[in-house]
Amino acid sequence: MQSKLLLVLLAGAVPVLAQAQAQAQAQVQTQTRPHAPARPGPARPAAQAPKSIGKFDDWQAATHQEAGQLVCYAFTRATASAPVVPGRGDVVLTVTQRTGGRDAVAISAGFAYPASAEVQVGVDASQLPFYTANRSAFARDGKAVVATFTKGRQAIAVSPGPRNAQVSDTFSLRGFSPAYAAINKACPLK
Repeated sequence: MQSKLLLVLLAGAVPVLAQAQAQAQAQVQTQTRPHAPARPGPARPAAQAPKSIGKFDDWQAATHQEAGQLVCYAFTRATASAPVVPGRGDVVLTVTQRTGGRDAVAISAGFAYPASAEVQVGVDASQLPFYTANRSAFARDGKAVVATFTKGRQAIAVSPGPRNAQVSDTFSLRGFSPAYAAINKACPLK
């Protein structure tokens, strides 16, 4: 029963970074290419459901296929958020490994960030800068963030929220190191 529940949760937790990157790429393509009439093309294969690698304390690890490439990611949901933002979606912290990119760290805020917003993620005495795009924030230096996460107990993201309110989201780092090791094993560096 737990494995079925985990698969249902994983299916609903499509990696934040993949969604944001696809949106950003579509925006760039729209801005750099003139609009052309739609041409019929081959049908796209149905997306495969994520496959669980495992649950590691407060973190979960999984894989999925993206454009024929294996993507491995670990994620956790916020354990606390303040203030309460009405209508806010899930708040998820994700670390993603791809063949073409390692240690992509992203936060799905559950609301749209103001333009050019910055998010500061604190882990112990370290402050880690994230930049924003729409509903996501991305680590400026994923490798440094991952190194800090392996040593910390919790991460606190402080960001501008709706109506100029400052929003604080707390994420547990219990289980991060084994979840990170699991995604690196599933998607080894080539």
